Amino acid sequence: MKKRKLLATLLILSSTSILADSLDPVDLLSDFVAVNTINPPGNESRAVDFYAKIFEQEGVEFSTAESAPGRGNIWARIEGGNEPALILLQHTDVVPASKDYWDTDPMVAEIKDGYLYGRGVIDMKGAGISHLISFLKLHRENKKLNRDLVFLATADEEAGGLYGAGWMIENHPEVFEGAGFVINEGGSGVRIGDETVFSIEVTQKVPVWLRLTATDEPGHGSSPRATSSVTRIIHALNLVRENPFPARIIPAVDAYFKSLALNMTGKNAQSFSDIKNAINEDGFLEQLQAFSPTYHALTRDTCSLTMLQGSQKINVVPPVAIAEVDCRMLPDRSAEEFIEDFKNLIEPAGVTVDLVLAFAPAVSSTKSDFFQHIKSITSRMHPGSRVAPAVSTGFTDSHFTRELGIDSYGFNPIIFNPEDFSGVHGNNERVKVSSYIQGTEDLYQIVSKFVLD
Repeated sequence: MKKRKLLATLLILSSTSILADSLDPVDLLSDFVAVNTINPPGNESRAVDFYAKIFEQEGVEFSTAESAPGRGNIWARIEGGNEPALILLQHTDVVPASKDYWDTDPMVAEIKDGYLYGRGVIDMKGAGISHLISFLKLHRENKKLNRDLVFLATADEEAGGLYGAGWMIENHPEVFEGAGFVINEGGSGVRIGDETVFSIEVTQKVPVWLRLTATDEPGHGSSPRATSSVTRIIHALNLVRENPFPARIIPAVDAYFKSLALNMTGKNAQSFSDIKNAINEDGFLEQLQAFSPTYHALTRDTCSLTMLQGSQKINVVPPVAIAEVDCRMLPDRSAEEFIEDFKNLIEPAGVTVDLVLAFAPAVSSTKSDFFQHIKSITSRMHPGSRVAPAVSTGFTDSHFTRELGIDSYGFNPIIFNPEDFSGVHGNNERVKVSSYIQGTEDLYQIVSKFVLD
């Protein structure tokens, strides 16, 4: 671990500074997009160097640590009063992107038609720069805070966080001591018709990644046997596909669907407002999946069949076949319970099941001071908008902090159009420039009023 502090804060004003007094979010984000942290392999230490240079110019004391070569993490703290600390949590890695499928170079920020294009502008370098600006503004103001404010940028979220947030909790628990709240990715504003709806992510489906292994007699492809490793794997996967887990509605999902119903009409409005009963209606779940796979995934535990491995040659029946399955369970029971149900389901296939990854379920309170603060300030800044708790089908590093008992919320006050989300983990990731600038200012208002009032 390294600790650094700049003695000459006059560097802020020097000609070599990469910062302007205005802390322009578009300029900073454009620079950050060009920092290649595609995971794999990550190389998040490049992001650490990016932030370290800025902190040095601003006279901010900070610390860094690598969980493995090139897998850097960085954090800084503004000390305040005795109220529970607020952590601004972000990940610096991004998923791969290919120039062949983008209209722009994904590693070079480019403004087109009022949008800023580049890998990570939404997930989540954009929010990371917003966190940075809120932190630096409060550092510059040098006002007494009612609680500590922590800036934490970690590695490896896109691959599970074991080299990032998870590693930090194990190796630098001091960063999380006294923390009561975390703000992270996962929620935002969305324009739905004439209304703006802000979602605050309070929980997420829990990943349970499983490896299925089938073993049987190998042989020549010209002489099929009654069973083989491949047929056993196919049997197991068919059992998963043909026997979906029973639908159920947990309280957080019920509240989320009731909120969604307010922007719907007719049958959808009725069904979403009473989702507990709607899931029992003939044909409803099939219609819901066709309408929105994301909404459908919130009604039950799910498994996606994602990876297969068998023979290396077309005419060879292999002794071993492997499948990996991405399962996500609602956060109302343990992973152990889910795995037992899964094993019972595929038992007739005669395959073994090994755990690849699983997290503990947790839900953050909607009654906490910080949740109510976000809701109040956001409603005040955007009169007529709605703020509602949300459940994510994906997972973020918030599950690590929730396991520590820290109320963690996915929220980014940027307002998107629904079609803007298609670029997340996809092609042409983009954010509207005006919305990003406003969202960054809104986040500062939320954070500053919480740590100063």
